[in-house]
Amino acid sequence: MINKKTHDKELVINIAEQTLTIYQQQTEVGRYTVSTAKNGIGSLQDSGCTPLGMHIIAEKIGGSEPMNAVFIGRVPTGEIYDADLGALHPKRDWILSRILWLSGLEDGSNKGCNDQGVCDTYQRYIYIHGTPDTEPMGMPLSHGCIRMRNEDIVALYEQVKAGMPVTIVAE
Repeated sequence: MINKKTHDKELVINIAEQTLTIYQQQTEVGRYTVSTAKNGIGSLQDSGCTPLGMHIIAEKIGGSEPMNAVFIGRVPTGEIYDADLGALHPKRDWILSRILWLSGLEDGSNKGCNDQGVCDTYQRYIYIHGTPDTEPMGMPLSHGCIRMRNEDIVALYEQVKAGMPVTIVAE
């Protein structure tokens, strides 16, 4: 479990509100509009849903990359997203600028497996990441991840550490 004494900050993602809030010592210090899963809430592999519950930031990826850097498989491609690149690859699920890779902490809920199959947030590659600025925020449209504006994910990335608690709530 999380030792909150070692982390004075935590993130709370509220699916009903489509927000990510930063708390420092239980006081709100920042809030961003996000986009969670179009398919709703859920934790099963290949469901395209956003998992609920207690998580941590397992890995921070992309800190030295430019804004709008394109990632595939958590590796920067060397591309910088713009409208022309988007038009060339209309089916891509764009992962841009920064990645905060989440890991679940609740066995059988968002970690490991349950009787329905794999429900592991980390194995499902659920991230908080940037997306094209043309994509709407404040409405569920992702494939399971938590999407943010590129400017917002870059700012958030600088405020968080690996191991930081992240709680995803329905409302």
